Amino acid sequence: MTTRKKMIGALAAACFAFASVPDAFAAPACNNDYPTSVRADYVFACMKVNGDTRDSLQRCSCSIDVIATLLPYDKYVSGETVASVDLSTGVIGRMFKATPLAKQQLKNLRNAQAEAEVRCF
Repeated sequence: MTTRKKMIGALAAACFAFASVPDAFAAPACNNDYPTSVRADYVFACMKVNGDTRDSLQRCSCSIDVIATLLPYDKYVSGETVASVDLSTGVIGRMFKATPLAKQQLKNLRNAQAEAEVRCF
């Protein structure tokens, strides 16, 4: 078999393997405005919660990809900020959480996370 035929066979096998990936794990067309380190941090934390397995890697990667399609990066950061303050106590935490904008940012993040849960897990 010639080298050219081997390369074509390998390429065909690779295309078939990619095409057979379940839709739940296929990366959706997503915004690429999320820094790689943010995506990696999300996947790392998600895997810690869901088990350090190859399956959780696939599902957690899918999850951040879905979130990225639903929320621009700046809105993701805002939602994560509100979520972290949501855990705090005290006067400043209560004042911050009471603003309509903070409530909407948290709602947007939670909705994106719920959609990612449905699609990926």
